[in-house]
Amino acid sequence: MNLPPVWQSTFEQEQAKPYYIALQAEITHQRAIGEAIYPEQAHVFSAFNYKDLPDVKVVILGQDPYHGVGLNGQPQAHGLAFSVQPPTKVPPSLINIYKELAQDVDGFFIPEHGNLSAWAEQGVLLLNTVLTVKKGQANSHAKLGWETFTDAIIEAINLNNSGCVFILWGSHAQKKGKHIDRNKHCVLTGPHPSPLSAYRGFFGCQHFSKANQWLLKKDIKAIDWCI
Repeated sequence: MNLPPVWQSTFEQEQAKPYYIALQAEITHQRAIGEAIYPEQAHVFSAFNYKDLPDVKVVILGQDPYHGVGLNGQPQAHGLAFSVQPPTKVPPSLINIYKELAQDVDGFFIPEHGNLSAWAEQGVLLLNTVLTVKKGQANSHAKLGWETFTDAIIEAINLNNSGCVFILWGSHAQKKGKHIDRNKHCVLTGPHPSPLSAYRGFFGCQHFSKANQWLLKKDIKAIDWCI
């Protein structure tokens, strides 16, 4: 992995730990015996390639990667939470994210694609709690050790980033972020954007405009949410 330097240092600390060694050994074994594991190995850590830890402005926390395939037969998941690459159809949760953006952010027009890399390039860390999944089996890599790894990532941001916005949708993400320093960082919480829960308060949450308002108050350039 060619990671930015602070991320590289953070990763190296975790990679030496027994849980991480066991985690990677299990995933390597599953791939070796022919299990389809998403995303492809080259994309597992893609979220960390765009901006180094001190330059993260917003963290959007998802759960596990998409476990299906797109229209071209390639995995939906490509390492960025909620994101898919064309020509893959935009998933339901991301459709709802777009609907909220259209109401919340002036000038946002709903795109025909689901690739969120333009956000990542500006410092939005699209982080899943679990970074791999078996094809067709949601949450199949939960409890393998990824949760410990992403806890460490969140804590590293909490300690070593001067101030960013954490967007935590759903009870799972909110529990994951319970130790974030609210005096230093902005934490926005609400229901998950999935069709099962979006109407319980996700729509109308205004998290995207609120994130930009907080960044601007800190003299940090706002995110251009239009993609």
